Amino acid sequence: MAKYDLTPRIAPNLDRHLVFPLLEFLQERQLYKDDEILKAKIELLSKTNMVDYAMDIHKNLYQTEDVPQDMVDRRVEVVARLKSLEELAAPLISFLQNPSLIIELRSDKQYNLQMLHDRYQIGPEQIEALYQYAKFQFECGNYSGAADFLYQYGTLCTNNERSLSAFWGKLAAEILMQNWDVALEELNRLREIIDAKNFSSPLNQLQCRIWLMHWSLFIFFNHDSGRSGIIDLFLYDRYLNAIQTNAPHLLRYLATALIINKKRRPQLKELIKVIQQEQYSYKDPITEFLQCLFVNYDFDGAQQKLRECEDVILNDPFLGKRVEEGNFSTVPLRDEFFENARLFIFETYCRIHQCIDIGMLAEKLNMNYDEAERWIVNLVRNAKLDAKIDSKSGTVVMEPNHLNVYEQIIESTKALSIRTYKYANLVLESAQSPAA
Repeated sequence: MAKYDLTPRIAPNLDRHLVFPLLEFLQERQLYKDDEILKAKIELLSKTNMVDYAMDIHKNLYQTEDVPQDMVDRRVEVVARLKSLEELAAPLISFLQNPSLIIELRSDKQYNLQMLHDRYQIGPEQIEALYQYAKFQFECGNYSGAADFLYQYGTLCTNNERSLSAFWGKLAAEILMQNWDVALEELNRLREIIDAKNFSSPLNQLQCRIWLMHWSLFIFFNHDSGRSGIIDLFLYDRYLNAIQTNAPHLLRYLATALIINKKRRPQLKELIKVIQQEQYSYKDPITEFLQCLFVNYDFDGAQQKLRECEDVILNDPFLGKRVEEGNFSTVPLRDEFFENARLFIFETYCRIHQCIDIGMLAEKLNMNYDEAERWIVNLVRNAKLDAKIDSKSGTVVMEPNHLNVYEQIIESTKALSIRTYKYANLVLESAQSPAA
C-alpha cells in the first residue's frame, strides 16, 4: 500500500514539525520498516532544536545508551542560544506578561512602538529578539510558548514579510497542539492575507496557496466544520487552479469530502470534470471510483475501486484517523465513505435500470444478499424513493421518475448564485489589488 502513500508529495509542502505526525501514523500502520521511519525522524530532527528527542530516537534505533558527540555538542549550543535569546527579549517579555502594563497597548502599532521606546526603553532590538526567541522555542518543541510569543510579536511587527512568517509559525503551533478552533481562525486569517497581498511574483502567491491547502488538511479532517471548509477552500477558483497546476494529489481529499458530504453533492460535477482533466497527472482508487461511476458508468470497475478505497483510507494519515471505543477501534470516516459510496452506486444504477436484481446489486455493493436487502429497504424508507421491493422475485422495481420542474429551477438557481458570488469576489479582488 506504500504506492498510495502521499507523504513524499505532502511533506515538502509542510513545516518539518508537521511531518512528525505523518511519520508517527506510518510507523503505527507499519507501511515501512521501523528503522526507515526512525532514520527519517532523526533526519528531520537534525534541522530542529529538539535534541533530546533526537537522542531518544537514536538510542531506540541503535539499541544503545551512547549518543554521537555532535548531538551532545548540539545540545550545549541550543541551551546556550536559548538562554541568550531569553535575556535579550526579557524586558519585552516582562512587559507583555504584566497585565497592568499590557493594557497600555493600542491597535496602532506605531503608537505602541513609540510608547515602548519612550516609557520602557524597549526598541527594535528587543522586538526582533522576541521573534527569534519565539522561533527558537518552536524549534525546541515548545509550541504553546511559541504561539503566545508569535501572537504578541504580531501586535508590534510593522514588517509585512516578518509578520507573514509569524502567522505561519502561529498556525503550525496551533495545529501541533491540536487546538482546532484556534487553528481554523489562524488558517482563515492567513488565507485573507495571502489573497490580498501583492506578492513580488505570482509564483510566490501560488506556492503560499499550495502550502495553505496542505496545512489545512490537519484542521479540516479534525474540526467539526472541516468537511464543508475543505470544499469551500479547494473548489474556490484560484485554489482549484493551484491544485491543478502543482498539487493534483490533493484531489484525493476533495473527492473524499464531497463523497461523505451529502449536502454538497451538486458540486460533485465540477470535481469530476477536474478529475477527468488531471487523470494523467494523478489518480488513485478514490478518484478512479468517481470516474468509473459517473463518467464511464462502469459498475464492475467502480466495485473494484471501492474495495481498493478501504486500503487507501486506512493507510492515509488524514483519512484513517482511529477512534477508540471501549475495546474496539473504528475509523469513522471509512464507514461514512462506504455508506455514501454505496448510495452513489445504487442511485446511479437505479437511474439506468427500472428493474434491479438484488443479488446482482449486492455484488456491486460488496455486500451479501441479506445485508443488501436490509440496506435497500432502509434506503427506500429513509430516502422516500419511488421503489418497490419484490421479495419473491428478489428484485427492486423503480417507479417512473417524473422530473420536478420546480426542484430543477431551485437547484439551477443555487448553482448560479454560487458562481455569481465567486465572480463578484474575483472582480472585487482585481479592483482592490492595485490599491493594496
